[in-house]
Amino acid sequence: MSAEHLWYIPNQVRPGHRGDDTVQDHNSLDTLTSHAHALERHGFAGALLGTSWGRPDTFTVATALAARTTTFEPLVAIRPGFWRPAHFASAAATLDHLSGGRLRVNIVSGTDGQEAYGDGEADPAHRYARTREFLQIVRRLWTQEEVTYAGDHFSVTRSSLGPRPVVRGDRQHPRIYFGGASEAAERVAATEADVQLFWGEPLDGISERIDRLKRLSADLGREHAPLEFGLRITTFVRDTTEQAWADAEAKVAELAARSPEAEAWSARDRGRRTAVGQQRLLDLAARGEVLDDNLWTTPGRFGGGGAGTTWLVGSAEDVAKSLRRYQDLGVTHFVLSDTPYLREIERQGTRLLPLLRD
Repeated sequence: MSAEHLWYIPNQVRPGHRGDDTVQDHNSLDTLTSHAHALERHGFAGALLGTSWGRPDTFTVATALAARTTTFEPLVAIRPGFWRPAHFASAAATLDHLSGGRLRVNIVSGTDGQEAYGDGEADPAHRYARTREFLQIVRRLWTQEEVTYAGDHFSVTRSSLGPRPVVRGDRQHPRIYFGGASEAAERVAATEADVQLFWGEPLDGISERIDRLKRLSADLGREHAPLEFGLRITTFVRDTTEQAWADAEAKVAELAARSPEAEAWSARDRGRRTAVGQQRLLDLAARGEVLDDNLWTTPGRFGGGGAGTTWLVGSAEDVAKSLRRYQDLGVTHFVLSDTPYLREIERQGTRLLPLLRD
């Protein structure tokens, strides 16, 4: 199976995200564009733009970057509680049209201090039911002439779009990525998403989840093309295996020194309500510091979250071998990153990416 590789562009108000060393104008359009141009030069398909309240608006950033690039495909993270489905479908179709079909969408349903922007839906079951309706309306608006839909959370009457997304080959609209590891999340992914994104779990965990999602797709009567699978993970690459591990340990020691309370916080957080996917990552440390060949769980002890919780560490050959093993399981979308972001685009684009091309 062929795979495609994306990166992560930091979309942050404050500098220093996960150890990034760019401070001056760290989130200026020129700086972010330099990342996108570097990704184009090295053959990355595009990059994920993360979302949370209090960060720059992802859709605005994606629009600006699309205007300054030619092949770069923004993977825009958005929240159904922030957008109405028809409004989003129209905005996304417009950007897709203007960029020549380069938009990708990552749907995020997890909590985010949503009271700050007026989203009062805290119950997970209701949030995912709302996400299902959101995706159904958006996909229909992207592909049908006129849509009427009456749900528990959203409704539209005789709604239509102009323009609609770019149709190219099998592509009928922007690919829809989706995360989440709870039962409710997996049921939405199995029926409504195009790509299920996983965090950096060991191979056996990913294999188990792929098998379960395939069964759910069949059991729930999925109506779309088969669900695809992706991996969002930190890739820590150096010239040699030994250098990679030495540098990785030094970097985590630096993170620990800057946040001495992080390990204690992480331990306390285990007893609190946390996202199922994040909790799965934190629980990996109990299985060992290094899982499979080079999946390192230690960063999660010092405040690493999401893709920063586990790292694939090694030479370019080591990391490429590990990523290929995920690909053998059926993962075909990879969202990689490490910091400093721009330097690592250059390093991994030069040394790692060529090893991953089919």
